[in-house]
Amino acid sequence: MNILYLHGLKSKLSKEKRKILEQYGNVYAPDINYNHQHIQPVEILKHYLDTEFNVVIGSSMGGLNAYIISENIGRPALIFNPPLSNYRLTNFKSFYLKGLACKQILLGGNDDVVDPLETMTFLGKHLTTSELNINTDPMLGHRIPVSVFKKQLDTFFSKICH
Repeated sequence: MNILYLHGLKSKLSKEKRKILEQYGNVYAPDINYNHQHIQPVEILKHYLDTEFNVVIGSSMGGLNAYIISENIGRPALIFNPPLSNYRLTNFKSFYLKGLACKQILLGGNDDVVDPLETMTFLGKHLTTSELNINTDPMLGHRIPVSVFKKQLDTFFSKICH
């Protein structure tokens, strides 16, 4: 299994979270500079033309890009606190067979970086176009603790959204 992991703005995939992800497959976690351009799905995938990803995982700004990539390549996604109000329709040529892909999304009700209500408004408009499993945690902030990360991964990979 090939996993594309996209970190958030001003963050990186920690060694501890990488180790947990590696239990599920090969982890590809590019170092992305979001400062000049927040939405970069085409640029991200250009680095992996010979790699077929089975799932996409992203947090915050990486979650926004993971959502767009999932929509375009038809692969399941696990997304943490994505700023989907910044979503921009991005279609690109892909060597993947496109299809609807499920998305498991975790929103922190106590997130002071990405407004979960704005994200829910966006998701409400897409209930008929994607299979969405939306989870909320009223106490969760923007950062995802390792224990929450692991629990979400376990659920996601045990069901791949179903």
